Amino acid sequence: MHDDQQVFEFLILEGAQAGLSWELILQKRDAYREAFDAFDPEKVAAYGDAKVAELLANAGIVRNRQKIAASIGNARALLETQQEFGSFDAYVWAFVGGSPVTNAWQSMADVPATTPLSETMSKEMRKRGFRFVGPTICYSLMQAVGMVNDHTVDCFRYAEVG
Repeated sequence: MHDDQQVFEFLILEGAQAGLSWELILQKRDAYREAFDAFDPEKVAAYGDAKVAELLANAGIVRNRQKIAASIGNARALLETQQEFGSFDAYVWAFVGGSPVTNAWQSMADVPATTPLSETMSKEMRKRGFRFVGPTICYSLMQAVGMVNDHTVDCFRYAEVG
């Protein structure tokens, strides 16, 4: 995935998922798209108190003030990052040298929750003002946007995305 808006969508969804199930977030995905203006970072970055109050009242999304504030702050940090790197995509994909990392896990038990690379990404993103970007969230983001192929070697998708 190389579209800034799509990568931003997963950044917001991964942050919302912290402490919750991914299944719950996927059930709320359409409501998130509507509530967060189709994940347009320019629109999200401009949210003020009235929009925050609207989001906190929206039962279709996770109504956590810190996660909502992080989403808005992350939109602002993304826009600053775009200015420096030309795109958010260029920034995040630089962590993997522009090409997906293909792992060769034998079983799901082998797939880590974090890696040294996701720890580096987390530290660098935090320096830029991103929040809810711990190493586990960064690794999940990397998996979601295709920066890492963590399908097990016996999975039909392993060769397809490899």
